[in-house]
Amino acid sequence: MFQLFLRARAHNLLGSRREDKGFKARSVERDAETDRVRIGAVLAAIETALQEAEREQVGLNRRVDDALARASVTFGNGTDEYLEREALDNYHQDLFAADISNGQRRLKELASTIAHLKFVKTAMLTRFPDFKPPQLNS
Repeated sequence: MFQLFLRARAHNLLGSRREDKGFKARSVERDAETDRVRIGAVLAAIETALQEAEREQVGLNRRVDDALARASVTFGNGTDEYLEREALDNYHQDLFAADISNGQRRLKELASTIAHLKFVKTAMLTRFPDFKPPQLNS
């Protein structure tokens, strides 16, 4: 009996809600604002990734240049330097060569990533030409 009562009450409650509420669409302004926020979030993420990749590239470029300078100091300037070089100097040369090689490999990867991110940003801006990023209050 109690279950029958609950079922009837639930039916009445849901039935009254269905009758009172019809389909209502949001306003055009609210839809436009929702779209603007979504597009803005995607563009902000792309811009953040692009800036971080460019910062990494600048810092890594500096470190690779520094490693190249330090490696050139350990080479010496004699024509037969490599024949008489001490084992410790050879070891350091190998370390510098590995660091420089890894740094240059990563710089190539970053250049490719930055180019791709710039392409994605351009594609987003061409697909949504009416999008205006929010202006900062300054």
